[in-house]
Amino acid sequence: MTGHAVAPDVESSSAAYARRFAGPVGEWFLARQAACLSELIGALAPGTEVLDVGGGHAQLVPVIRAAGGRITVFGSDPSCGERLAPWRDDPAVRFDTGNLLHLPYDDRRFDVVLCFRLLPHVDDWRRLVAQLCRVSARQVLVDYPSRRSINVFADRLFGMKKGVEGDTRPFTLFSPREVSGAFATNGFAVTGERGQFVWPMALHRALGSAAAARTLEWIPALLGMPAMLGSPRIARAERRPAGR
Repeated sequence: MTGHAVAPDVESSSAAYARRFAGPVGEWFLARQAACLSELIGALAPGTEVLDVGGGHAQLVPVIRAAGGRITVFGSDPSCGERLAPWRDDPAVRFDTGNLLHLPYDDRRFDVVLCFRLLPHVDDWRRLVAQLCRVSARQVLVDYPSRRSINVFADRLFGMKKGVEGDTRPFTLFSPREVSGAFATNGFAVTGERGQFVWPMALHRALGSAAAARTLEWIPALLGMPAMLGSPRIARAERRPAGR
């Protein structure tokens, strides 16, 4: 599936990965991600069925539950469910395992499908997108690092990023056109996007201050730069009506 010895969602479901989001800066990262997702997904009707593929990091569960949805987190290994312990007694939260590129669900089984922290670490990402679209009746939301951002210097900055984060992984950059094209191939159209940060997340981590991070992002936000240059981006794709 990938060039990694360990499946990418196993890494992002680990306690070590969760520590990257500990502290004020990490909490700010997650708050920004949650705000962008909430804006794109809106309020969910009671009983809305949501699938989170590779979601063992458990970052999206509270967002979906707060919006009124029921969520199934899908991981490649039983260990990917460890961070779901706080919701073990919540009947609206469940965990399944299997092959990320062969989801064991009927077509259009879920109303909404999410896939965060995974796309840039899967070699056959278009196949993953096809699976996400197949099992979604209405919407698919993914996040991805954009080539149309400071990430264009990712190869040169990788050493600095690894020095700050320690356990960072190589990742694929995408253009919005590539992402929208993959969805179009599967009968979906990208209808909304949010860029999260103009400055690299590694820079914010290096500064170690949520207040400084907010200040750095404040002026670009005033200029509307996140809409074009923000990364990671969260894209919402919706199923096109038949015949269109």
